[in-house]
Amino acid sequence: MAAVKGVLQTCDPALLVPCGLTDTECDGGQLAVSYLMDSRRVQKVLWRQLFVLDSMMSLLEGLESDKQTQTCPPQQPEGGARTKWKSLKLQSRSMMEETETLLTHLQDKITQIHKRRDTLSALVIELKGKKQLHQQLTDSLLIAHNALHTCEHQLTSLRVESDAALAQLVVQQRIRDQLQACVSALETDTQFHLLSLSQSELSLELRPHPPSHLTSNQLESLRVLLTWSPALCFTLQVCGGGASFLQDYVRGGWAEVSAALLEVMQSYAGQVEMLTEIQALRSSFAIDWRPAQRLLVYLKTASLVCELQVEEGYPLTGRAHLVSVLRDGHTVDLTGLQPPEAKLSLTHWLLFLCSCPII
Repeated sequence: MAAVKGVLQTCDPALLVPCGLTDTECDGGQLAVSYLMDSRRVQKVLWRQLFVLDSMMSLLEGLESDKQTQTCPPQQPEGGARTKWKSLKLQSRSMMEETETLLTHLQDKITQIHKRRDTLSALVIELKGKKQLHQQLTDSLLIAHNALHTCEHQLTSLRVESDAALAQLVVQQRIRDQLQACVSALETDTQFHLLSLSQSELSLELRPHPPSHLTSNQLESLRVLLTWSPALCFTLQVCGGGASFLQDYVRGGWAEVSAALLEVMQSYAGQVEMLTEIQALRSSFAIDWRPAQRLLVYLKTASLVCELQVEEGYPLTGRAHLVSVLRDGHTVDLTGLQPPEAKLSLTHWLLFLCSCPII
């Protein structure tokens, strides 16, 4: 190798530079390729020089052979420069073929290295993506774990609140049962029934005891609707029952509601006997009770209508008396009509009017 470098230094020093590359700029594969290419280049130069040397040696041998033919018989040279040159030529060709084979093999390896490098780059990118995904999943898992911990804490708090609310509900149910028992006992004693109750409305049904000769289902009940406002002002509305009241609506402050209810109950209780009598008369006579006017209308025939006025306090202090008799819409003269008694009840009045021949 040193002899080859010496020949190259003598012929062309620029051939010793490895294609302008330095050792720091090339890796192992590039140095090998550069080395083999430089070797091939050196071999080509040596082959040209050897060819020139062989030509010169052949020329010198030809000159010497001419001189020897003149002085002495010609002799055949043994192991001459031509034979050596041919040997070197064969060796150079063999080395060139081997170099080309090594270059091809090295090129294939470089291609494989590039492919593996690309595959490795793709795997590195995929690994980075998986690392990012793993980090995102880890963060999501941490957030979910914190949320689960918060939910467990809230669930514990809600369980405590639920247990407290359940205990309070049990107490309230016990109180409600006690109040319901009290309400039932109070309804039995005070003769009323609670229909509905809301935040601003109360509905009651008064069911006074009828006289002993009638059953309880023969008397219509009285409904009382009590409503109030946030300013604690109430409105008492009375409906049904056939009773007559001075006012259907009673208004006032909250402190007066008990007195108003008591007044309605007393007024209705005072009319129970009258309403019971009217209820009993409906099954025998064609009558119509008008509570607002306290007027009982008796339809004797299709064209004959009798009107009876009932005074307040009937039947204890008030009386019932005949107001008018209409025949085909005209008033009938009642001058000759003489009732058997001065004070008749509604039942006696209807019996008298039904059998009276004058009307």
